[in-house]
Amino acid sequence: MSNKSNFFSSFATAVADLSGKPFTFVAALALVLVWAVSGPFFGYSETWQLVINTTTTIITFLMVFVLQNSQNRDGKALQAKLDELILTSQAANKFVGIEKLEEGELREMSKTLAEKAECVEEKADEKSAAEAASA
Repeated sequence: MSNKSNFFSSFATAVADLSGKPFTFVAALALVLVWAVSGPFFGYSETWQLVINTTTTIITFLMVFVLQNSQNRDGKALQAKLDELILTSQAANKFVGIEKLEEGELREMSKTLAEKAECVEEKADEKSAAEAASA
């Protein structure tokens, strides 16, 4: 991985962590309140309105990319962990890498799993009923 990519990943992680803290929300709220209170001093001018509009638009635009990078890395890490758990357990190895399947294939696999879950649930209910009857 290149140094630029490493730097951006580190930066994105730090920004994502910071943006999720209560202090960041309080600071943003305070900034908006200061802006709102300053309105009368600037005569509610177009420039006064433009300051908050431009600032929030730019921050929102940049945060989309920063947070998407962080979410992509988190998703890949989570997928790798799930794949490792599947490979080291009794689960069917066919589930490794299913995130790369087409939408239709995923729907079909989900339907099959739902049917299996229903069968398992029915067997568990039958077993519970049999145990209750024998008790």
